[in-house]
Amino acid sequence: MPQKLRNLELALLIVACAINASAIVLVQLGAIGTIDTQLVLLGAGLSALVLALHIAMRFVARDADPFILPIATVLNGLGIAMIYRIDIANDESGWESAAVRQIAWSAIAIVCAIVVMVVIRNHRTLFRYTYLSGLVAIILLLLPLLPGIGREVSGARVWIGLGDFATFQPGEIAKIALAVFFAGYLVRNRDSLSMVGTTFLGMRFPRMRDLGPLIVVWLLSMSVIVFQRDLGTALLYFGLFLVMLYVATGRISWVLLGLTLFVGGALIASQTLDYVGNRFRNWLDPFSQSQFDQDPGGSFQLVQGLFGLANGGLIGTGLGRGRPDITPVAQSDYIIASLGEELGLAGIFAILALYILFVARGFRIGFAGQDDFGKLLGVGLAFVVALQVFIVVGGVTRVIPLTGLTTPFLAAGGSSLVANWIIVALLLRLSDTVRNHPRLVVDS
Repeated sequence: MPQKLRNLELALLIVACAINASAIVLVQLGAIGTIDTQLVLLGAGLSALVLALHIAMRFVARDADPFILPIATVLNGLGIAMIYRIDIANDESGWESAAVRQIAWSAIAIVCAIVVMVVIRNHRTLFRYTYLSGLVAIILLLLPLLPGIGREVSGARVWIGLGDFATFQPGEIAKIALAVFFAGYLVRNRDSLSMVGTTFLGMRFPRMRDLGPLIVVWLLSMSVIVFQRDLGTALLYFGLFLVMLYVATGRISWVLLGLTLFVGGALIASQTLDYVGNRFRNWLDPFSQSQFDQDPGGSFQLVQGLFGLANGGLIGTGLGRGRPDITPVAQSDYIIASLGEELGLAGIFAILALYILFVARGFRIGFAGQDDFGKLLGVGLAFVVALQVFIVVGGVTRVIPLTGLTTPFLAAGGSSLVANWIIVALLLRLSDTVRNHPRLVVDS
């Protein structure tokens, strides 16, 4: 059985690498009419690293899920191809281009995934570091606020400087630490959170003294909005906690209370904080001339992204044949609009199907395990990817107000790539442990 799983994974990886190489070649033929072997060779080096991760799994995670790694590989490769396409449009080339930086960060991220797979042989060891993970998450969230190392980019102070040439978003790593902390904390305290409270309208609501964790996480999310000016990250953290709380307790009342708190806080922020109010106004009336012309904070980016998606139609303009560069920061915040223009609605559906399959495998891994910590951790890691995709795609398509989160695996950004490849490694480790030791239970 392990041999068949790994052989299936290898076959899918070969297909994924072929898709990625074809995407880069099609971008070159569509945009410049010739094939430049430099980026193709760099992509081949990245494929070699992915195969190295596959080989490592044959020794340290022989029973791991065979679908997660190929899905992450093809999403990462499509993102690199589109970033390269935008580089060509912006006349950027060489080692300083965004595509080469993305390949470099992808290599670092895959190496980090290999290290996680080799070092963490059983996910239950993370249970011992529950409160240390919470402390690490808080420290990472506070780093951008420190003078000297904190950096403000596009109005949000969520970055730290790594020398003079790179920035890193510690909040991306913090979401993993928070998932570990939430899973460990809820396993230890789920009885008081799920069994005690007052029944009202058929639902059991918690006691006031049990509301402490919910209030603390809500205040943490609101502080991210106020001090770091990042609505999307706040929603991501709070949504992660609510879902894990619901899975741990099975009580819908926690979700209702949490949503009420967050929506109320967001509405107050929209009335008192200009940048939050601008995002809501852009969402409600993006085609207003005054809102479109407002600089900064106007709806120009949102409208350009919508026009790009509309221009793609059903099957797209073809890789290398559109104008994704017209939309501001098309390689990061708006890479979904860029892909939608050149791959069309059919291509976006295929990409979303890959995300759905990735998240479904993550949920399956979580619920297949017998220990509560692994169950919560697997569901939390899968859900954080699902929620991030929903927030980004929902903002680009005007389903919800636009936020500044990155699309997992696709968008330009080293911190996001490192965090998401670590999530891949943890889900693979979880799936291997579940199949090898299905009856082990964490002592809470």
